[in-house]
Amino acid sequence: MPMPKTLVIRYFQLIVKRKFTEGLRELERINNKMQKTDWNRGYYQALYGMYLSQKNTNDEYSFFSKFDFSDTEVLNKYRREFLEHTRNGLHADYDRGYFSAWAGCMRVIIKMNISPPTLKKPKEEKPPIETVRSDKNQATMANFYPKKKNN
Repeated sequence: MPMPKTLVIRYFQLIVKRKFTEGLRELERINNKMQKTDWNRGYYQALYGMYLSQKNTNDEYSFFSKFDFSDTEVLNKYRREFLEHTRNGLHADYDRGYFSAWAGCMRVIIKMNISPPTLKKPKEEKPPIETVRSDKNQATMANFYPKKKNN
């Protein structure tokens, strides 16, 4: 039985959207439906690694933390690189399955067409309260400083 494509695509979408509980359910379904081969074992380990990488936001060495999901040019570059590894005959079946999962993930993210995050506008600062030295009703620090003499 080949790798269940619809489950894998759904899994990628859930992981990117950070819906981890549903993603783990899909991962379990994928595991139950796939054959136990070296290629599939590498593929599955990549899927599980994606889950761990996306869940841990503090890991600066994580692959997912290094790029923006909305940058299709970079995603295409990574996808081509992963595809080269899957075609490389020097890699074992496990490695080709691993890189195939990553190439598939990049393809799904590109098709998701994620918009770039919107930057929050800084809050407008309120103008400072105007104080007048001569106003006896206002007690400010300016009242306690000696007046500057003009040269």
